[in-house]
Amino acid sequence: MENNKIAVGLDIGTTKIVAMIGQYNEYGKLEILGVGKSKSLGVHRGVVNNITQTIQSIQQAVQDAETSSGMKISDVIVGIAGQHIRSLQHSDYITRTDSETVIDEGDIENLCNQVHKLVMLPGEEIIHVLPQDFKVDGQSEITEPIGMYGGRLEANFHVVVGQISSIRNIGRCIKSAGLEMSGITLEPLASANAVLGKEEKEAGVALIDIGGGTTDLAIFKDGIIRHTAVIPFGGNVITEDIKEGCSIIEKQAELLKVKFGSAWPGENKDNEIVSIPGLRGREPKEITLKNLSKIIHARVIEIINQVYLEIQNYGHEEQKKKLIAGIVLTGGGAQLKHLKQLVEYITGMDTRVGYPNEHMAGESDSEVTSPMYATAVGLVLNGLENKKVLETEEVIDEEITATTEEEDVIDEDKPKLKRKGFFERFSDSLKEFLDKAE
Repeated sequence: MENNKIAVGLDIGTTKIVAMIGQYNEYGKLEILGVGKSKSLGVHRGVVNNITQTIQSIQQAVQDAETSSGMKISDVIVGIAGQHIRSLQHSDYITRTDSETVIDEGDIENLCNQVHKLVMLPGEEIIHVLPQDFKVDGQSEITEPIGMYGGRLEANFHVVVGQISSIRNIGRCIKSAGLEMSGITLEPLASANAVLGKEEKEAGVALIDIGGGTTDLAIFKDGIIRHTAVIPFGGNVITEDIKEGCSIIEKQAELLKVKFGSAWPGENKDNEIVSIPGLRGREPKEITLKNLSKIIHARVIEIINQVYLEIQNYGHEEQKKKLIAGIVLTGGGAQLKHLKQLVEYITGMDTRVGYPNEHMAGESDSEVTSPMYATAVGLVLNGLENKKVLETEEVIDEEITATTEEEDVIDEDKPKLKRKGFFERFSDSLKEFLDKAE
């Protein structure tokens, strides 16, 4: 099988590292060919803090994926999250020299490049520049300005910013694990790709991805990403609380949370008790499920409130910004019992748990469609899309060399030339940097 038809997503999380290999089947749906998963040891709250351990975990996950698919992995698309990610709104404009010609890719490219020149705090770098809507000569709410006449082109942008050092560390780990990085994507965007339907993005929806170390938020309205945020709390702090509150070891706390945990304390009767074996011949501990739920409940409320604050910052109270489709929960933390009810109770918004089967082939393995694989599936989709774009560009290049006479007519059948994503450019500059650092 041709290697350029497959893509590999690498989700470097706080609790686990997942390598996933996928391709499109003949119906254009995603088929997962192999998954590898390893315990993530060198990552804290989405940020690499131990390079050696992270490299080992990446190699382990990649090896598993290679074994289960029978393929060799050379390049991967990586997700980036972590507490250093922040986003801002920015608007910018360019004045075109020749308003007699129509706006083309180049103008939009120039406009986006201008945003890349924004002065950031020391040590920060722009990861994503996402145009939201355009204005041409003061005419607003234009989603696609290409092909229009106009002298002044303006746009509102959603700009995502991250710490250079954290991003380079991830690049470093991947390079040292013997892999190429074919792209970088913001994790909430990848998860959104995997679990949200087109209608939801149109209607307005907030995707909350509850991971081990961080909780990511992405808000869509009118089909465009409007707001992103990373909150530095996730499932791990819940486990920590259980560990402290019940004086047990982390492994037991995690098991308790997964097996018996619930976000709603009213659910458990007072007499429901779990007995935990003591360490090295000590007496077993007895824990009431009601207490367990109270501990979880308190921490979950805190996480949801933080996320809800971000949703309010986006301004969902305004009529035009209303999120009609409500909230979608995904990530490993979304599997907590009664979480959906609690989120609905706190925010008053419709809530569902999102499974990454939006673009998947029907007969996919049920394990892969679990919410905890949402980011990995999204990264694979992203990788496949990039490959498609590259192929289209190659085809267009061939066509351009074949037809020498200029055509003034816009040919509808020709595939549209997709502008080189900020990510591709960003990855290129990162690759360059890593090569120099060698």
